[in-house]
Formats: sequence, structure tokens, C-alpha cells
Amino acid sequence: MAAPSSLIGLLAAVAAGLLVGVERGFSQRGEGEGTRVAGFRTFGLIGLLGGIAGLLGDGVAAVIGLGTLTILVVGYVRTVRENRLSATTTIAAMLTFGVGLVAVRISPTVALGAAAAMFAILSGRQSMHALLRGLNAEEVEAAARFVLIALVVLPLLPDAAYGPYEAWNPRRIWLVVVFVTGLSFAGYVVTRRYGTNRGILFVALTGAIVSSTAVTAEYARRLRSEPEARGALTAGIALASIVMFVRVQLLVLALVPRALPSLAVAMAPATLVAGLLALIAWRGQETRTGEVALGNPLSFTPALLLAGLVAVLSLAARWALSRFGSSGIAVVLGLIGVSDVDAAVLTLANLPADALDGRTAGLVLSAPILANTAVKAGMTAVIGWSAGGVRAALPLAASLVASGAALAGWALL
Repeated sequence: MAAPSSLIGLLAAVAAGLLVGVERGFSQRGEGEGTRVAGFRTFGLIGLLGGIAGLLGDGVAAVIGLGTLTILVVGYVRTVRENRLSATTTIAAMLTFGVGLVAVRISPTVALGAAAAMFAILSGRQSMHALLRGLNAEEVEAAARFVLIALVVLPLLPDAAYGPYEAWNPRRIWLVVVFVTGLSFAGYVVTRRYGTNRGILFVALTGAIVSSTAVTAEYARRLRSEPEARGALTAGIALASIVMFVRVQLLVLALVPRALPSLAVAMAPATLVAGLLALIAWRGQETRTGEVALGNPLSFTPALLLAGLVAVLSLAARWALSRFGSSGIAVVLGLIGVSDVDAAVLTLANLPADALDGRTAGLVLSAPILANTAVKAGMTAVIGWSAGGVRAALPLAASLVASGAALAGWALL
């Protein structure tokens, strides 16, 4: 009598085959009978055959696998002769046999997960082809660099503390670089796809994922060249900072989760005030298409510079911690945030978990965010001085005051 685990494995093998067969049958539904290498029922049988082979010895399983492979190759050769050059169905059938084997010999869960992944990949044919048609050489190069950063460099780095004050963990430093560049790449792709054909707010929303400072500088410049769109541009500047507030909190959630509650409380007034003033500025304005000129966020040199910056600032923060305590860290992070809020978060993430409690960490992280907001407010006022720049900077200034007041009250509690 077969063991219950063997029966479960066989059922999983059949289910996996049928799952893949559903997609293959649907995608080949327009082809005539007798012209397909394998369809819905055949894939179920291939999965079962793999499961049965898994119950038998290695030698018998190899013979069954070789026989199945021969039949599939013969079917593929026939399709080639008919000028149908896709090998997808044949490869999917071979994988299905392997999944059936895995269901019995390793884990039904793993087998069903693999079948689900196959289903997703096979059913995404149209969207994947559309994506490839829309890519340009710059985006392919950026994707290749991201793969290099995330999948080649990261695993090779040691996961240990080095240097003065044990401030440098190479893998941790590079991991946050991977996270930030990945987030930037997502914003870059969205901006390239939709930025030129959407309104000012959409460009601010997507462009700020890459750099809210770049959006602010560009929109402040456009205040002079497009005076009829000042309301929309003012709203876009405010929205870019709101995106920065949200993006930084997501980064904190991933890297320093203990600091998120107090940081969220501190940032809530700034977000609400900036959002309200952006809505007021936007009302009655016509949306215009626009594009913020953003460079490739995955240029390898900036990635290395960011890694070096995080390393240097981690050392500075550890030194400040040992010399001045938490007040020293606040000063260091505030100075960092003037140019790069993400680097400030990464610096705090590289400190020991017991260096600051969650409440203090959130309050300390507020300093670089507010410093960066103050810089962007000043930038807007100066660049657009004669064209409503001061008015456009008001949402940023007001959000700065709102969160500053909230922080003062929060610190006294």
C-alpha cells in the first residue's frame, strides 16, 4: 500500500501538470487538433509521469525521463519543419516532468510553487514582449548594472563589522545601496514611460521617486518660463516633497523599523500641510505635460560614491555617538540631510540597534528630512525669485514649521 506522502506527491504532480496545461492549452487554443506538441491533458499526464518516475529507482526514472525527452524533441522537430520555431511548449513540458519528480522526491509545496512560477511566466508573454519592445538601450544598460550591483557584488561582500568603532559592514552598506538604486530605477522607468504624456503632478510624483530635489529645481526654473502654470508647478513642488516624506518612511520601515512610529508622528503635520496647500494651489489650474530631465539612476559611479559616503558617514556617526551621545548624532544626520536624506537614513541604519531607542531614533531622523525641506524651500525661492518663487516655496516652509512645532511638542513629552 502506498504511503500517504507518496499519494500526496502524486496528486501534487498531477495538479502542477494541469496548472501548466491550462495556460498552454489556452495559448494554443487556436491551433488545430494534432498540431500541438502537448495540451491540457498531456501536461497533466507528464506531471503524473514525473511523479511515478520519482517513486521508482534512479535508473528507471532516468529511462522514463529520457523516453519523455525523446518524444518531446520529436514533437519539437515536427513543429520546426512546419515553420513554427517556438520551443516554449517543449521546454515547459520538460520542466513539468521535473516538477512531478520534485513533488514526490522533495516537496509537493516546492513543486506547486514551481508550477505557479511557470504559469506566471508563460501567461505573461504579451506583457513581456510589450516591455521588450518599449525598452531602449539606456534602460537595458541600467538594468544590467542593477543586476551587477544586486546579484554579483552583494553576495561577494563579507557580513562582518570592520574599521574604527566597527563602523563598516560591507554587505549591509551595499545592501542599502541596492535598495535605494532599485527604488530609483523603478521611478526612472515610470518617468521614462509616462512622464512626457502626463500632467505636471504625475511627473512630480514619479520624478520625486528618483530625486525630489531634481523635481524642485526644474519646477522652480519653469516658474519663470511658464507663468500661466505657476499654480500647478507650486503643487508639483509640494507633491515632490510629500513623496520624499513617504519614500523616506518606507526606507525607515525597511532598515530602521523601530524609528518609524515617532518619525511618522513628526512627519504627519508636514505631509498634511503640504498636501492641503498643494490642493489649494492646484485648484483651477490646467494640467500641462512636462518632463523633468533626470539622469540614469543606476550609473555605477554614483552607486560607488553612495557606498563610500555611507561608510564615511557611518564612521562620523559612531564617533559622534561615542563623543557626544545622541545629540551628536542628530547634528551629524542633520548636516547629511541637507544634500541626501537617504544617506542619513542609511547612516542611522548602520549604527548599533542599542545606540538609540526607537523614539529618539525617529526624532533624530526628522532633522535631516526637515533640513532637506528647508534647502528645497530656499532653492525654490531663489531660482524663481522674480516669478512667484517665494509663493511656490510657501508649502515647503509651512510644512517645515508644522513639523518643527510637532517635534518641539513631542520632545517635551
